[in-house]
Amino acid sequence: MQATQLRPWSRVWRYLATAVTGLLFLVFASADFLGADLDNVPPDIEIHVGGLIFLDVVVGIVALCLLRLRRRHPVVTAAITSALSGLSASALASAVWATISMSTHRRWPGVVFVGVIWALATVFYELVLRGSVPDIEMYPAVWASGSLALAIYVICVATGFYVGARRALLATLRERAENAEREQVLRAASARDAERTRIAREMHDVLAHRISLVALHAGALTYRTDLSREETAQAAGIIQDNAHLALTELRQVLGVLRGGPASLDSDPPEPAQPTLVDLPALLADAREAGTTVTIAATDAPCSALADAFGASSPTDGDPSKTVSRTAYRIVQEALTNARKHAPGQPVVLLIEQAGDLLHLEVSNALPERLTARGPGSGGVGLIGLRERAELAGGRIEHGTDGGTFILKAWLPWE
Repeated sequence: MQATQLRPWSRVWRYLATAVTGLLFLVFASADFLGADLDNVPPDIEIHVGGLIFLDVVVGIVALCLLRLRRRHPVVTAAITSALSGLSASALASAVWATISMSTHRRWPGVVFVGVIWALATVFYELVLRGSVPDIEMYPAVWASGSLALAIYVICVATGFYVGARRALLATLRERAENAEREQVLRAASARDAERTRIAREMHDVLAHRISLVALHAGALTYRTDLSREETAQAAGIIQDNAHLALTELRQVLGVLRGGPASLDSDPPEPAQPTLVDLPALLADAREAGTTVTIAATDAPCSALADAFGASSPTDGDPSKTVSRTAYRIVQEALTNARKHAPGQPVVLLIEQAGDLLHLEVSNALPERLTARGPGSGGVGLIGLRERAELAGGRIEHGTDGGTFILKAWLPWE
């Protein structure tokens, strides 16, 4: 556990408190050496006690200076100051501080080692140093004084353990708070990335179809010089309508991002996304753009498509909205790719229920030379379709077979 760095004033007042406490211990020791009748102290005893007091002051200053090493060498500092307390009463204050500081690390071998030195220093002070003063009154029970010193040591150790445990708790709480803050930042970044990916996927699906229609008719106006005024106006009208639809759908997608004050209590309502019910309109747009779309289906996966497909409706009901929306996007992207890379080639569409799966298959003949109309031909759409299918619990495959490009998808019915 890393020690907390103290500010200058925090260090200064601790040293001042230790020095004042040591001075009080020195006063008590001097009074004990000289006795109650200070006026009648013999000269030899006065000289002897004066030497002991001088030694006490010098050793106390040394012990106070050693406290600067208590963080770097806690056990050694506590052991030396405890040993010096056997020669100096004022050094006892430094020994107390060093012992508390050592105990904050909560390591029992050092505590026991310093405790032994503390006990030996107490015995030496009582029997040797104090006993060297002539005519001094010895305590009736020296071991009682030693027991008191050990009790003080136990209190110091307990205080140090409490301070160390509190520091560890605060460090753990601080680390948890920092980890929680970092996790919150990571979750926010992950949510932003996921939202950006979803928005990019929606914008690609929405705009690619409309923009491909605009590019197709604009290209016709560029290269067809034999068009009549009515045909030119009709093509321009189609371009205008699809541009307006693209702007409208783009506005709907961006509307998901705008959640005014009401979004603080509830999520803003998302615009309705197209599903298989809207598939006839999509096929009509593709046919109007010149793409021949043939429907090959044994049954219609949605009751609303039964009439459009000329097939019987399923008996298990309609698929879920998520699956229906994913199926619509797959067909939309397949028609867009066919229009961009194989213009003029017929497209065959198969949608059927295969057990508990919704089976989609879109195929178109490949031209002699693949074309790429405009930007956005790097396969990003197919990557997005694969992600959509996986999110819906399905899978998607695509490839060529005998000059035909085939896109297949299997989605769970529920």
